[in-house]
Amino acid sequence: MPPIDQITTFAADQPVLTIIIAVFGLVLMAVAYFALRALLRLAVHVYQRHVAPRPVEDILTIVAASIATGVSAQGMWRFSSDVLGFDGPLRLLLFAFIEVAVITSAVRARRNMRENFSAGIDGVAVWVLTGLTAVLSSMDARSPAEAVFRLAAPLVAAWLWERGMAIERHRITGRARINWRITPERALVRIGLAEVSDRTASEVDAHRRLTRVALAAKRARALRASGASERKMRAALAKLDRAMDQAVEHSGLAVDSARQEALLSQIGALYNTSALIDLTPPVPWEPEREEPPARRVVPLRPAVSADPSVAISIDDDDDDEPHVVDDTPPPVVDTAQRAALMRAAREYWDKQIERKFVPRAADIAHEVGISLATAREYRALWKLEPKAHALLEAAYNEHGIVDTGTFPAIETEQVLTVNGSSPGR
Repeated sequence: MPPIDQITTFAADQPVLTIIIAVFGLVLMAVAYFALRALLRLAVHVYQRHVAPRPVEDILTIVAASIATGVSAQGMWRFSSDVLGFDGPLRLLLFAFIEVAVITSAVRARRNMRENFSAGIDGVAVWVLTGLTAVLSSMDARSPAEAVFRLAAPLVAAWLWERGMAIERHRITGRARINWRITPERALVRIGLAEVSDRTASEVDAHRRLTRVALAAKRARALRASGASERKMRAALAKLDRAMDQAVEHSGLAVDSARQEALLSQIGALYNTSALIDLTPPVPWEPEREEPPARRVVPLRPAVSADPSVAISIDDDDDDEPHVVDDTPPPVVDTAQRAALMRAAREYWDKQIERKFVPRAADIAHEVGISLATAREYRALWKLEPKAHALLEAAYNEHGIVDTGTFPAIETEQVLTVNGSSPGR
């Protein structure tokens, strides 16, 4: 009899039981619907909270590490039965204790890295326990190929975990763990097959031709100064002439003003090499020597000066106290010139900060050509910025050096500024 006929016959013979079964089936369908909806919402919540914010490579790392851990656990399942003799519930409870320990150590190591920027002893435990489970699961292998596979699977999981930790450490701290001294890039640069900068081939060729001209000129100059023979001078001048011809032909030296300036700069540096021994560079940690401006005391009723350029300020209400007048007023510049000087000072400051060096006010004034008071004002404002302040705090914490207006600086200089001018200007 077909199933539909059997159902019809059963419903006709047992109507009450049929109704009970139908109601029970409807209840089960409703419960299944709500259960599936709850599971779907839970899956969406887990995805939005834990999966969507993560990069794709992190998700793939977790999936691959989970698969490798499953392979290792399957090997330990067989090892616990064949070697240890576990069976039934005991086998189910104890076969994957090492994998659980590996996951626990990995979670602890990640927490230590986020709090202390280092995996610590838990990171070492991950590799030790991974190697242990790899060796144990491979000991029950039926062939050398299976043994190699069971050795490789846990190590792959540990390697993926280590790379994920390294990426997250770099993301949190902003620095890599280690910088290798020997890399393919450095080796190619060393043997001359690669460039350090992003210059084009034409720029590199032009620079080398200009350098040949400068070196040939230096050689000819040195031979002439030492009184070399006429034969040597002719050879040196011929080499200089060939280098100049090639530079004009291939680098556009005759029409390119930038390359003309570059050539003159190289020649100037090569000709004055001996001047380096006479330089007296400033000491970075030496306190700044402030030269007080020339001041003079003017009596209350001075005689009229014959020089009208000397301005004397007298307070008529004070009959007894002398008045101090500054004979060196700051130079008066227009707004455009002041803005240009400030931009130049800012560019010099940013360049020195990128070199991890906090310049002195005297250095800024000497480099840009502004007054020392203006340089102090700019420095007092700029040293409060994050990069400069971080350098100053590091120098203070590591060496205990306090700011004296030189390098490094910690204490804040109190300067009031109104429209780019200080009260002393």
